[in-house]
Amino acid sequence: MTKKTSTVTAAVLLAALGYFVDIYDLVLFSVLRVSSLKSLGVDDSELVSTGGLLLNLQLAGMIFGGVAWGVLADKRGRITVLFGSIIIYSLANLGNAFVHDIGWYGFCRLAAGFGLAGELGAGITLVSEVLHTRIRGYGTMLVASIGVSGAILANIVANSYNWRTAFFIGGGL
Repeated sequence: MTKKTSTVTAAVLLAALGYFVDIYDLVLFSVLRVSSLKSLGVDDSELVSTGGLLLNLQLAGMIFGGVAWGVLADKRGRITVLFGSIIIYSLANLGNAFVHDIGWYGFCRLAAGFGLAGELGAGITLVSEVLHTRIRGYGTMLVASIGVSGAILANIVANSYNWRTAFFIGGGL
């Protein structure tokens, strides 16, 4: 394997695994939202509004993260953004495993969304930049295919562990 081939393979694999973790987190939060909120003492009458607030915070983080990481990727490079966004996402999910109130849960979801936004944009752009035009579609298809399989793992983990452990696993991924 030539250096160029190994670099291209590494870029596609890194982007695919990063997207895998993104989808894992998005699905995991959806699956565990109710059980985690009940564990934190949220009343049944407040589950929808509190869950909606947390989801909105995560989505706001993704909006701000998309812009911030996009600008940073143009200035510092795609690899820097990939690793930086993965570190922020991982720390936020580890934080989710240890929250004890809605305020911190919301902060961690906001930070997780911010980190999630950088990975996919930088990853797909990197894959598009390093692959020949003939195979770019295959590369992005591989990234997307591996990425959406993160939903499968999220469901398995959510049904096998409590919500704190599931977020801890997400941070470790």
